[in-house]
Amino acid sequence: QVQLVESGGRLVQAGDSLRLSCAASGRTFSYAMGWFRQAPGKEREFVGGISRSGGTTYYADSMKGRITISRDNAKNAVYLQMKRLKPEDTAVYYCAADVNGIGTVPLALNEYDYWGQGNQVTVSS
Repeated sequence: QVQLVESGGRLVQAGDSLRLSCAASGRTFSYAMGWFRQAPGKEREFVGGISRSGGTTYYADSMKGRITISRDNAKNAVYLQMKRLKPEDTAVYYCAADVNGIGTVPLALNEYDYWGQGNQVTVSS
């Protein structure tokens, strides 16, 4: 079992930066992690992910150039740094763990085994 707890979501202004954190517990932190988001009325979408080692990251086109994903394996944490936020970035953001994978970054939602509870990010114009 893996527990994931996100934090850092809040109301911000367009153009602001924000960092979300995801704390993992329950198993050795040796698996790939992903970030997803879900806006009202829309499907959950992949934002980006980071490999088990942290050596490889992958970003979706929707936010590429505005986000950085990193991890601190000593702290069992992964981070989503976002900048130049736009109102269309408003969504609930989730972190997810691919515990049963090989350590590379899965892109599909159904490849992730555990999910956090979600964290609301609201960007006002």
